[in-house]
Amino acid sequence: MTQTRTALARLYRPRQFAEMATQEHVSATLRSAVARGRVGHAYLFTGPRGVGKTTAARVLAMALNCPNRSAEGEPCGECESCERIWSGRTSLDVVEIDAASNRGVDDARDLRERALYAPTDERRFKVYIVDEAHMLTREAWNALLKILEEPPPRVIFVFATTEPQKIQQSAAPILSRCQRFDFRRIGVHDIVARLSEVLSGEGVEAENEALLRIARRAEGGMRDALSLLDQVLSFTGGRVTGPDVGQVLGLASEELYLDLFEILAERRHADVFRFVERILDEGYDLAEFYRGLADAIRAVLLIRLEGTAAAEIREDLADRYEDTAAAFGTGDLLRMLAQVAEMDTEGRLRKAANPRLLLEALLLRFAHLDRSAELEQLIRAASGAPMAETAPARPSNSRPAPQPRSSPQPKSSPSAGSSSSAGPSSSAGPSSSAGPSSSAGSPSSAAPQAVSAPQAKPSSAAPEPHAVSAPAPTPHAVSAPAPTPQAVSAPAPAPGPQVKPAPTPQARSSASATPAEALERLVSQRRAPNGLSIFLMAARVTETEPGLVELEIPPGPGLERLSDTRTRGALATALSEELGRTVRLEVKNAGVGAGPAKAEPVRLTPERVKAEKLARLAATDEGLKQAVEEWNLELLD
Repeated sequence: MTQTRTALARLYRPRQFAEMATQEHVSATLRSAVARGRVGHAYLFTGPRGVGKTTAARVLAMALNCPNRSAEGEPCGECESCERIWSGRTSLDVVEIDAASNRGVDDARDLRERALYAPTDERRFKVYIVDEAHMLTREAWNALLKILEEPPPRVIFVFATTEPQKIQQSAAPILSRCQRFDFRRIGVHDIVARLSEVLSGEGVEAENEALLRIARRAEGGMRDALSLLDQVLSFTGGRVTGPDVGQVLGLASEELYLDLFEILAERRHADVFRFVERILDEGYDLAEFYRGLADAIRAVLLIRLEGTAAAEIREDLADRYEDTAAAFGTGDLLRMLAQVAEMDTEGRLRKAANPRLLLEALLLRFAHLDRSAELEQLIRAASGAPMAETAPARPSNSRPAPQPRSSPQPKSSPSAGSSSSAGPSSSAGPSSSAGPSSSAGSPSSAAPQAVSAPQAKPSSAAPEPHAVSAPAPTPHAVSAPAPTPQAVSAPAPAPGPQVKPAPTPQARSSASATPAEALERLVSQRRAPNGLSIFLMAARVTETEPGLVELEIPPGPGLERLSDTRTRGALATALSEELGRTVRLEVKNAGVGAGPAKAEPVRLTPERVKAEKLARLAATDEGLKQAVEEWNLELLD
């Protein structure tokens, strides 16, 4: 005949205040109140499920009625009174009530009448423990309101609830009549330590990985952790291992999540579908896998920020975790974690008829995070904001991240013959210099440089080239873009005798270009300083006299930015470099002095409506019109 056994959650329930894990702020206060005789008449215990609210209420009742209570306020836990209260058996002085099934006004009146009777002994206390107190109706709370305000002597009420906000909504006056204690979630390490003590008492060995997985799955509840351990022990027997816990509870292994991170880091988009198929084939529940995904991303983010010592991971997987953290940027991991949290908050995965599609869509978004990052950088660059931090280097088997463009460095030819021989292949030269063989990794190429072009004088004959020094970079100067057929940067002059290079077709075309064409190239190539490219599209450019360029721009943010002397100077420098000659820039409002200005839209306000209504009334009545003009009347209604 099979004998019934007591569950671990009941068998190892604390018997003293000192045994309550991570609730010292509650246990120490209650123990001191019992020792000093300052116990309140009503308590409200709030907090998540399984963190010890009902247990604390029982220990308090045990301490108040224990004949062998210590001077510190601890019950003995072994006398007949303590045994009855601890096990939840019938006791005349300690009554536990489930408010979920006794929530009406009649139940509250019965409780109030029973509380009027004195305890069985003048040295004992009557303790009423009301569990799930938020289930009581408004009428039931109103029936208890008077007795909670003026309770009989030696009568104590303890209300336990997981949703105190419901009590606030239905019976706010109750809160001011109770001492409130908020119970915290129990940490993973504290749960692991408690599970180790329980297994030691049961004579069972367990791997630390197995206890960690149980503690994480319990989500801060000690009762849930002990129940899960009881379930695992029914399957394993003498030794608890990590794979056994995963098999019993349906938890995905850490290796599975690391395999997923490799797929995402290498941007193998099609493998996402095969990975989800693998999850289903191996019998994992998608909801459980999704729950573990958030923990895995959080662990990788912690390793990315503080190293492997900050995350609770297996020691044998530390190297793989470090490689995974190096393959993702902090911003990527934050976006992934935010998307997982958003789906969990809305509960879409649990409610979905086909959760597989939602999970595949989520993982595909993770695999395309590189495109989102590039778009974000483009938007920031267009608005004139500083560029974001570049993403970390990807593994060797992943797609290389796009490298920033650097200024081309054409070689100065020592003789005119060499420069003339480069004429037919001039269009191919810059593109080859920007390839993999360019020295983009050198410190000089990484620093922002101002763009300079060879100055040329327009004439019918071939212009004689001469070196022009690059202007000092302004705070708005940016790295020069890739060379185009229209513009080529001049090399920095080396010390000693300089050899002037022969003019290229690009330099001659720049010298003969008009200011309008030069500005159009700056706008089309996004090279205007301070993010002005988008605002310069509607600008009109006129060279009123040699060396003076007049820029007419519509009112708005672009005109406001160009009112700054530094910004205007940076744009003048860019135009000068593009034209190959020095020009001065004058900025004007396109709506002033350029023909009839377009009327700005009138903003409709209550004051304007009243003024127009008064004008219409005055127009129809000559007497009213004369009174308005003479007395300056104002329409009030």
